[in-house]
Amino acid sequence: MAAPLPAAGEQTLDEADRALLDLLRKLMGTGYHFVTPTPATHARVLARPERTLARDLRDILGWSLPFTAELLAAELRDCLNRGGMIEERDGLLRSKLRVSALRGDLYLHSAYPTEAEDSVFFGPDSYRFADLIAAEFAAHPPDPRSRIADIGGGAGVGAIIAAKLCPGARVLATDVNPKALRLARINAAAAGVQIETIETSGLEGVGARLDVAMLNPPYIVDDGGRDYRDGGGMHGGQASRDLTVEAMDQLAPGGRVILYTGSAIVEGRDALADALEAETARRGFRCDYREIDPDVFGEELVKPPYRDVERIAVIGAIIRRS
Repeated sequence: MAAPLPAAGEQTLDEADRALLDLLRKLMGTGYHFVTPTPATHARVLARPERTLARDLRDILGWSLPFTAELLAAELRDCLNRGGMIEERDGLLRSKLRVSALRGDLYLHSAYPTEAEDSVFFGPDSYRFADLIAAEFAAHPPDPRSRIADIGGGAGVGAIIAAKLCPGARVLATDVNPKALRLARINAAAAGVQIETIETSGLEGVGARLDVAMLNPPYIVDDGGRDYRDGGGMHGGQASRDLTVEAMDQLAPGGRVILYTGSAIVEGRDALADALEAETARRGFRCDYREIDPDVFGEELVKPPYRDVERIAVIGAIIRRS
């Protein structure tokens, strides 16, 4: 009897990847569920005196706490081992990954704290980004033959949501971080969808025109300059401005950009909104720009780069080429 064909997305996975895919499938069978908070909230929870050693599966794969070998089922421990994502320290084990739930699927991403340059981020922005895409696709469904790209896709949230909502579309995910692309491929396979991954900065190498470009760029000024977190100038808005302009110039006729990001508000002014208004007007594009959340990451305002910023707003923008 012939071996069964690999499911969607599995063709590009190696043995270590398949071990992590098996981990996600086993976790789905257990009913595992964890929602990842902001790093500041995560730190506050772990600062509680009773949160030093894992007590259950969510502590291991959600809160990133160290654990004893017997606490994690052997089959799950084996998946992490074969995937190269478990480490031993001071006689205790620790997962190098977290697993979070979003819209019925599970996503692999980096363990807390995400301090490494190549960390793969996932958090509250991931949930809001998914909701923005879903709302836009519900209001204006893409053609099933669309070419869709998640630019700087990280763990693959945008690409996976798009692939699930628009079966038949060709969906790409780009990132400068090969570890992010690895996890995106595994997450996509676990969600039962096919995506293509491209290791690149911005839209370089994406090729043909895009019907939908989706962006969730970093928007915080990061002291360490980490790619997944640092938004550059404009108090962190430069990356959002530059990537959006690049995406606009890649759109096919009738195409659109779905932008989810944050913008620093200085004396009531939103510099990112002003910049995008100028760029869309110059091209004759339409821009629907709105605040999703008026105040996030307030802890950043005590840092020197934000000394003149009154708040950081989360924004959503839909930019359409006529």
